[in-house]
Amino acid sequence: MSAGRNILRELKEQVLYLTINRPDKLNALNRETLEELAQQIEFAAQTREVRGVLLTGAGEKAFAAGADISEFATLGPEDGEALARRGQEQVFDAISNCPKPVVAAINGFALGGGLELAMACHIRVASDQARFGLPEVTLGLIPGYGGTQRLAGLIGRGRAIEMITTAEMIGAEQAEKIGLVNYVVPGAELQTKSVSILEQIRSRAPLAVAAAIRAVNASGGREGFETEIREFGQCFGTADFREGVAAFLEKRKASFIGT
Repeated sequence: MSAGRNILRELKEQVLYLTINRPDKLNALNRETLEELAQQIEFAAQTREVRGVLLTGAGEKAFAAGADISEFATLGPEDGEALARRGQEQVFDAISNCPKPVVAAINGFALGGGLELAMACHIRVASDQARFGLPEVTLGLIPGYGGTQRLAGLIGRGRAIEMITTAEMIGAEQAEKIGLVNYVVPGAELQTKSVSILEQIRSRAPLAVAAAIRAVNASGGREGFETEIREFGQCFGTADFREGVAAFLEKRKASFIGT
């Protein structure tokens, strides 16, 4: 497994495994970690061999327990806005807009920026010991890495406002019940379940998968329908579409190549 200072990377069977490797800091997202993560997501998006990404945290305690608050102490309003804008564009939006599916394997605490990171991923699988929360209001802040928007989209406005304004932490079972995570599994099964989802997606047409991600990301208004229509039409020009139809008519398994 190759390693940056804070992010471990391994590419195996077309899945890029990324591990936030700051267990002594509960995998808190300092500036350096976010920069490394941005580089790895760009690598995933641009590398043909990568068909999916599995993102998790080192150790058993935390997926990512928020941002590194010590880096916030001297910031003013303009600095804070620049920090949020840079983080959203380079990391959180980059994950959400990645044409390869990104699965968060949430192995422990996902708090603050760590929960925002998980929400930016396309699919979330949680250990039954995972805990979730957005405690920013206890610091006089609000979520700044897309958390207000993505949480409302996942669990609804009412629950999102309650969770953010109370700063209450919830367990994995409640997170699954309200739609914050897709699955809850025993910790020993977390990676197996996450990889199985990526393996299933890997057998599908990669250009269609990327188109579906773009269309779903555009949901919530007329723009979403227009994106879906445009992406649907573009699929008809791909070799994978022709292969998929041929395989269906010939009653065989399709072999997609991503063109």
